[in-house]
Amino acid sequence: MNIHCTDTQTQEETFTLEEVLVGLKSSHRLILWNDEVNTFDHVIYCLVKYLDYTEVQAEKIAWTVHSKGKCAILEGSFIEVEIYRKILQQEGLTVSID
Repeated sequence: MNIHCTDTQTQEETFTLEEVLVGLKSSHRLILWNDEVNTFDHVIYCLVKYLDYTEVQAEKIAWTVHSKGKCAILEGSFIEVEIYRKILQQEGLTVSID
């Protein structure tokens, strides 16, 4: 009988990574930071190619990053935001998750 209770207790304490992340925070933001490496054209290209922004929207974001130092460019689950963080980082952009 004790074994059965232990099994039940163990099952109740077992969570998937997704359940833990959802429980902690359901929305994360991907932040694009200003740097001295990337050109406006490259930033705009990446935003259009990977995040489906229009060129006009991407240009506004690039100017915001240039003038304010950073800009939130995506909001979503941790997994979604992390995927785009890795992609944009591979393109040389400076990004982080908030």
